[in-house]
Amino acid sequence: MTRPARARIDLDAARDNLRCAKRLATGTRVLAVIKADGYGHGAGAIGKALAGEADAFGVACSEEALELRESGILDPILLMEGAFHPDEIALADRERLALVVHNRQQLDWLTAARLERGLECWLKMDSGMHRVGFAPEEIGSAYRALMDSPNVASVILMTHFARADELDQPTTGRQLALFDRAAGEIPAPQSTANSAAILAWP
Repeated sequence: MTRPARARIDLDAARDNLRCAKRLATGTRVLAVIKADGYGHGAGAIGKALAGEADAFGVACSEEALELRESGILDPILLMEGAFHPDEIALADRERLALVVHNRQQLDWLTAARLERGLECWLKMDSGMHRVGFAPEEIGSAYRALMDSPNVASVILMTHFARADELDQPTTGRQLALFDRAAGEIPAPQSTANSAAILAWP
C-alpha cells in the first residue's frame, strides 16, 4: 500500500524563481521549460503564472504545446524535441510554434514542407552530451540549409550541457569551447545555459 502524497504548488515561488534566473542571466532572454506537465506542477497553471514573465516556453512535444494553447497561452512556445513526423511541421506553422532541429530527417522534413510563413528554428549541436544534435562539423552546412529555405524565418544555435551542476568537472568548459569553435563564424544568436549553468557558470 502506497502512502498518500500531496504537492502544494506555489505559483508566486515559480514566478520568483524565473525572476531570479532572469536577474542572473542579465541581458538575455529566458525560456521557461514546462515539459512533462510542468514537471508535475501542472503545465497550464505554471504557464499562466509565468505568461508575460518568460520570454518563451519550452515543451517536449506538440501535444504539450497544444495543451498550453488550449489553456489560452499565446506566448512563444518551442518544441524542444522538434518534429516527430512531417505533419508536425504544418502544425507548428498553424500554432505559431518554434522548432528545434537536431537531425537530418527533421531538417529534410522542414525544407520540404509548404508553409504559410517562416518558422523560428533552433539548430542543436551535440557538444558533448551525446543525446541529440548535429556533430560540430555538420553545424555549418545545417545552418546554411535552414537559411536557404523559405520555411525558415530565423535560426538560433543551441547546445545542452551534460554536467553543468558539477563545478569540479571540466566538461562544461570543454563543451562551451567546442561549441564556440564550431559556431563562432555563424551569425546567429546562441542559447547554451540550462538552469544549472545560469547558476554555476555565469
